[in-house]
Amino acid sequence: MKNKKDATEKALEAYNDVFADIVNVLIYNGQEVVREEELEQGRDRSVYIGEKDIREQERDTTKYWKHNNIRIALFGVENETEPEDDMPFRVIGYDGASYRNQIRYEKDHAGNRRKVLDHYPVITLVLYMGYEKHWDKAKSIYDVIGDKLDSSLMSVVNDYRINLYEIAFLPDEVIASFKSDFRFVADYFVQMRKTGTYVGSEEEMIHVREVTQLLAALTNDDRYAEAVIYAKEEGKEIKTMCKVLDEIEERGIRKGIERGIEQGIEQGIEQGIEQGIEKGIKQFIMSLLTSGRSPEAIRDFCNIPLEEVLEIKDSALKHA
Repeated sequence: MKNKKDATEKALEAYNDVFADIVNVLIYNGQEVVREEELEQGRDRSVYIGEKDIREQERDTTKYWKHNNIRIALFGVENETEPEDDMPFRVIGYDGASYRNQIRYEKDHAGNRRKVLDHYPVITLVLYMGYEKHWDKAKSIYDVIGDKLDSSLMSVVNDYRINLYEIAFLPDEVIASFKSDFRFVADYFVQMRKTGTYVGSEEEMIHVREVTQLLAALTNDDRYAEAVIYAKEEGKEIKTMCKVLDEIEERGIRKGIERGIEQGIEQGIEQGIEQGIEKGIKQFIMSLLTSGRSPEAIRDFCNIPLEEVLEIKDSALKHA
């Protein structure tokens, strides 16, 4: 289940147009410096030595930026919905592994081992999607270590700061500068921060399924993704967040009606059973009365109040 959730979180940002848009807005103030055709998929997994064995660590999404056929940068994106104290450790682990991978050797045509000089910077962007509060955890190695860092060691202990972007708290003009489908995700969290409610846009999306899957994963609300899936099964095409919300509302109404019908049927069955049992008891008591048993004897035999036996007897006499 976790692997499925991780995959849906990565799906939208794995598109080059979305990834380039995020980098251009957050790093280059909206200028189209990184182009989608200059991006290629990076290695999302790296290996490190744990306490007991060798373990893998996995980034959310990574891309190599190649410009003029030269690899000039590796960008990584991490999605976070809750502040985390260890984030600087995780980021330095990702970045360190990416730098370590740049130390490699190949054999030339003569069979000699030579170092490959393919060095480039590594940048990790941490996208914080929380909207109820600002990121209030560590943003650097010094923050994580805190009071345990002796001031005499600060000159030799390297600090390492994360590139943190609080999406829900970005200025409106920055949100407006997103050109890809990521703007719908950012708009959702900004609206939730400001008003606590969400009004869907009527602009058309390109990656509809991936946008709704990302929202479902980040909000733990599967209705966004399910709305698109079920609409497609019914032959309907959804292209806007406004239509997504309409579909969620329609499905909610249908579910409510279905639930009401089911409950009505269940209650009817229960009432029918109760009425059947009650009728059977009355008929049994009548058979005992007609066989000559006294009301007192029937009371003791059936363990029911005498008043009920007499009521059944009187009702039988009236009908007779």
